[in-house]
Amino acid sequence: MLLITRLFWFSIGTILYTYLGYPILVTLLAKVRGRPHLTAPITPSVTLVLAAYNEASIIEDKIRNSLALDYPKDKLKIVVMEDGSDDDTVAIAAAFDGVTVIHHPDRLGKAKATQQAIPQIDSEIIVLSDANAMLAPGSLKAITRHFADPTVGGVSGEKQVLGGGEGLYWRYESFLKQKDSQLSSVMGAAGELFAIRRSAYEPPPADTIIEDFMISMGLVSRGWRFVYEPDAIAREQPLDSIYGDWQRRTRNSAGGIQAISHLPELLQPDQGIVAWQYFSHRFLRWAVTPWLLPIAFVLNLMLWPRKFYRILLSAQLLFYGTGLIGYLRNQPDARKPTGSFKNISFMIAFFCMANLAAIVGFWRFVTGQQPASWKKVR
Repeated sequence: MLLITRLFWFSIGTILYTYLGYPILVTLLAKVRGRPHLTAPITPSVTLVLAAYNEASIIEDKIRNSLALDYPKDKLKIVVMEDGSDDDTVAIAAAFDGVTVIHHPDRLGKAKATQQAIPQIDSEIIVLSDANAMLAPGSLKAITRHFADPTVGGVSGEKQVLGGGEGLYWRYESFLKQKDSQLSSVMGAAGELFAIRRSAYEPPPADTIIEDFMISMGLVSRGWRFVYEPDAIAREQPLDSIYGDWQRRTRNSAGGIQAISHLPELLQPDQGIVAWQYFSHRFLRWAVTPWLLPIAFVLNLMLWPRKFYRILLSAQLLFYGTGLIGYLRNQPDARKPTGSFKNISFMIAFFCMANLAAIVGFWRFVTGQQPASWKKVR
């Protein structure tokens, strides 16, 4: 029973550290050991690369959004990187003057398509964005000002999901990005909007599942800083259901485990504070904590005879029960809850789904069932 008790508290302690302890510690360290970097209102040459696969419904809006960005027109090129679409994406994009379309008739996967596209780009800065993410007008100017510092190899923008539990999750992630960046570097960029210094780019392996993470953390592993810019904003609509996000998060989780295997150097002591950040923010989140949640529940059941542990089990049952309500109420034909309970229940449902997806993603990666190409999710 002593061993079970210790394992239970180790599981609970690790879970709390991952989601509460690390954010608190990185916030304090960023305040006392933060590393400011140089910024200046510079306007280097920029190529905005729009990743597209079967985006006929949105690509025109995305290109018009890109053409309207507040950046010198003689310094900005727009490239649509199309990856094996079988709809009208190519025809719609090619109709715009001044927009270059790099078309791959066969499906390559985003990482391989990026590998083939970037050697054709000669701009100082490459900005990558997804077709379904609309950018705020000042995003490019906000991003490029960080490249005035020669130690900065890349900049992560701010992803905003308009509502739902996913939106709450991304606000939490944005907070961590800000603190990680102030301390050293962000622990991975989101593909909706990030920029890299062309001279610092090295292609990730062709089988890479989440290329945005591999590109950004590859730069960090080679000694570059990857910083965060909250005013470079990419907005997208939330998915229609938790199931839709399940498909995306299982893929991202498989990619996270793959990234850990491809970038073991980030966990080495010579990486300094970055190794601690990567271990706490990514390794624990992807490879450890998802397994500890069900383990803690089972161990709590085994400790049932003690009154204190019955109280803890009741708290766990309340937590997961609320998440179940959030899941059921998020179904298309369900009556939607209102008020704060809606946000709380859906946020817990999203949290549970994300951790279960991490377990499934781990299994898909180790069994080779996760392809590099992604399935379109609306």
